[in-house]
Amino acid sequence: MAASTDRRAIAALGPWFHNLHLPGGVQTCPEHWAGDFPRWKWLEFERHLPRDLEGWRVLDIGCNAGFYSFELARRGTEVLGIDINPHYLAQARWAAERFGLDNVRFAHRQLYEIDAAERFDLILFMGVFYHLRYPLLALDLLARLRPRLMVFQTLTQGSTEISAQAGEDCDFTTRERLARADWPHLAFIETTFCGDPTNWWVPNRAAVAGMLRAAGFVILARPGDETWLCTSAAQPQSGEETVTFEAARAVAGSFAAEENHR
Repeated sequence: MAASTDRRAIAALGPWFHNLHLPGGVQTCPEHWAGDFPRWKWLEFERHLPRDLEGWRVLDIGCNAGFYSFELARRGTEVLGIDINPHYLAQARWAAERFGLDNVRFAHRQLYEIDAAERFDLILFMGVFYHLRYPLLALDLLARLRPRLMVFQTLTQGSTEISAQAGEDCDFTTRERLARADWPHLAFIETTFCGDPTNWWVPNRAAVAGMLRAAGFVILARPGDETWLCTSAAQPQSGEETVTFEAARAVAGSFAAEENHR
């Protein structure tokens, strides 16, 4: 009876992007084009996170139907999952009830609306970066939260090599470096990528590493092909912080409000 009830609810809440394995064995999206997603991606990096997260606070940005939020909640932490899509949030809230988890909550919120007073020990920033019109500003905002750990994942393109000179000064006489495949690059998507008009940027690996460092993160590991594990640096490595969290958030919020009215 529970299985048939779940299947009816799954159909009513569809379509699904996260394949959740519900109690009793029913899955929300067993025919996912990417396989058992995102379970296989979770298995790439979960061993890099503490097994016991009691006392931690977690922020899951772009939580979708909540797969990562649920996995982390099972480790004893308090989780806030945020997304701008009410469809996914409805799925996540329904699934949280099915899992019986009371230490996870979901909110309709943009990345730019995060409050500096909300301290998080772990941030999941996965599958969101390339949807942002202002990606470095987003990283700046997250760096100012000073998380103990951040899991960062994004679509990438191009060379997997990183120029040894990428962190050095470049001038008019050495600017040919900028055209090399191993130099940090962001490919700009003017119209759509995979038919999605919210896809704006596709970085190469060098750009990901450089932007994370410039925002104030230290890369600890690369648990997956397009996944980085980071921690906060004491100060951004690119120099003094000249923009406060509040100012950056205000600018980002105005950009987001402008986009919502287009």
